[in-house]
Amino acid sequence: MLIILFTGFASGLPLALTGQAMQAWLTVDGLDLATIGFLGLVGVPYTFKFLWAPLMDRFEPPWLGRRRGWLVLTQLALAGVLFLMSGLSPRLDLGSFALAALALAFLSASQDVVIDAYRTDLLTEKSEYGLGASLNVFGYRLAMILSGGVSLLWAEQWQSWPRVYGVMAVIMLVAAVVSLLLAPRVSSESKPLASNPLGELRGFAAMLAGVVLGYWLAHELLILAGLRPDDPNKWIQLLFVVAEIAVALPLAWWGARLAKFETLNQSLSSYFSQQGAAAFLLLIILYKLGDAFAGSLTTPFLIRGMGFNQAEVGIAVKLIGFWLTIFGAFIGGFLMLRLGLYRALLLFGFFQLLSNLGFYALAVMGKGAWGAVMVQPFDWVIVALKAPASLDFLLLAVIAGENITGGMGTVAFVGLLMGLCNRRFTATHYALLSAFAAVGRIYVSPLSGVLSESIGWSGFFILSVVFALPGVAMVWWMRTQLLALSESPTSTQTE
Repeated sequence: MLIILFTGFASGLPLALTGQAMQAWLTVDGLDLATIGFLGLVGVPYTFKFLWAPLMDRFEPPWLGRRRGWLVLTQLALAGVLFLMSGLSPRLDLGSFALAALALAFLSASQDVVIDAYRTDLLTEKSEYGLGASLNVFGYRLAMILSGGVSLLWAEQWQSWPRVYGVMAVIMLVAAVVSLLLAPRVSSESKPLASNPLGELRGFAAMLAGVVLGYWLAHELLILAGLRPDDPNKWIQLLFVVAEIAVALPLAWWGARLAKFETLNQSLSSYFSQQGAAAFLLLIILYKLGDAFAGSLTTPFLIRGMGFNQAEVGIAVKLIGFWLTIFGAFIGGFLMLRLGLYRALLLFGFFQLLSNLGFYALAVMGKGAWGAVMVQPFDWVIVALKAPASLDFLLLAVIAGENITGGMGTVAFVGLLMGLCNRRFTATHYALLSAFAAVGRIYVSPLSGVLSESIGWSGFFILSVVFALPGVAMVWWMRTQLLALSESPTSTQTE
């Protein structure tokens, strides 16, 4: 359980650095909302990580073990990319910055593949899932307090986002050392698939070729149709992105099957042999969709839309809010033991839906509607506030509702993902499921940027409630399968 807490921290640290912390950097550098929204697509690797997860299931780095070896390697690479980003400026060199952020997301997604598999391998009994999920969320949110909360205070204090990213690189380097020295090997029961290593690499190369071909075909066909990717119309730009992904993914799948990428093919066949496998994937996409839509532009909304400064956002949203998420996660884990998976998903999903109305109220009523309290300057060694800052009471109420319910929903959601994994293909199965879970968070980002400029913030948050409804309905519709999943023997033991 202690190692699950640590790996949750390591997993959460880089996420905000390609998400809300990066949004704050882009916002203070003066980039427009639509561009910030499109840069959310650097998180695309989170939705495709199941494509290279089979290599992490199949190959074992020498001396370190299959899970621990990949964990150390990805963490060292993350530290290197963060050092690189600390020397870049999004305003002066947006292209290089975006490529570095994409590399950071790729390595972060790869680390998540290892950590999710490692956690699922360690927890052999379903009775451990609630506590394990709570500790994972606890560590994850602790890291996001640092990278998504304290980082904003550091940026305000130092007037330097590059310096913040340099500090995060050092922290990730320390995490790699801790993983190397303290992380235990998993049980010998978890064995990689016995297949031809060269065949696996050929299959992976064929899959990548399918991605490149699909991207090129969609791009060229739209140009032949008279459209241009640099069109000032943001909807045209969005069409290019959606079409390129829509064509690339099936061609990647076709290439993997044609070249016999056995670990991917067998692991996916293993998952889809389960009853209701496709329906579970749809549920995973929809369950957090409204939450993801509302949260996709939270930082620009608060800084630019509502006029809060970085220190106010850092204290209220990132520090206090993340602690409330941890509180919600522990409440969720406790209630889940008594409610079971189905009732927890249904109840917590409904609470998540209601919490989005808080952002609508903030957009309509505005800053200062409920008054504010002043926070006096402080110095806690790792973080300091040099000038007094106000904390808006309405903002605090909205953040409390959103983070507590979000933490509760995340615990039930992680329990669902773990319950659907098979131990032989843990990395690929969990990567597949969590990749589908990230679809909303990543792909609503460019849409949300365009919509927020088109319909305004109040309409944007009402739409987020509408997007949350299908997920709650899907839980109710799948109640029989969810009840059976929570009552069945663990599916993660053997095939």
